[in-house]
Amino acid sequence: MFPARTNNVEKKYQDQHLSFDFHNSSAYVDLREILLTRKEHELLGLLLDNAGEIVPREILLERIWGYGRGIRTRTLDVHIRRLRKKLFPYGDTYIETIFGVGYRFQRYREPRSYMNYVPELVAV
Repeated sequence: MFPARTNNVEKKYQDQHLSFDFHNSSAYVDLREILLTRKEHELLGLLLDNAGEIVPREILLERIWGYGRGIRTRTLDVHIRRLRKKLFPYGDTYIETIFGVGYRFQRYREPRSYMNYVPELVAV
């Protein structure tokens, strides 16, 4: 769990809205290039490597910034906020806060539509 990233040149993530290249630091949202700082790229890459899994704050702070356990800082929260803004309008969908624990990257799923739902009436 939480493996160190490999230097695989071909490693990429792509879904309906986000395209991310682990090697050349490029990222696109709906074909629009987003410019990420080195730390933002590392942070998003680590979250993507562990998509669907909760990554604890301590792990993120240790792997991205080299901070030891027990360090209290808002650096991570600031970077997450900036990443969400850059991933607009999907930032809150992609990056989920697990209060008191850490963060989780969720793969994009189309929102369910209940507009076409018509309940059946059952005669009693």
